[in-house]
Amino acid sequence: QVQLVESGGDSAHPGGSLRLSCVASTHTFTDYTMGWYRQSPGKLREFVAAINWYGDKTNYADAVKDRVTLSRDDAKNTVYLQITGLKPEDTAVYYCSASTRWDYPYQPRYWGQGTQVTVSS
Repeated sequence: QVQLVESGGDSAHPGGSLRLSCVASTHTFTDYTMGWYRQSPGKLREFVAAINWYGDKTNYADAVKDRVTLSRDDAKNTVYLQITGLKPEDTAVYYCSASTRWDYPYQPRYWGQGTQVTVSS
């Protein structure tokens, strides 16, 4: 079992930025593609971004592709999602995920509890 703990969600103004973090409780962190998904009330959970085992390949959803940077620090078992130019439609609970495959839809095996991002004026 791999536990994922997200943090960094907060309230922000449009145009602002946030950095979300996800810490994994595993010694085999590099075995996993790490992903971020988000879910707004009444909507399905949607893919946001993913980064492969080695951190040399990323995939971003069109809705965020120009505004996010995904990175991972294997020494800290942590993946980061930097979001800039926040928009109200970015408001959602953001979930960290871990997958044993690279290609979309990744089929995540583990999920975090989520961290709330709220963007409003």
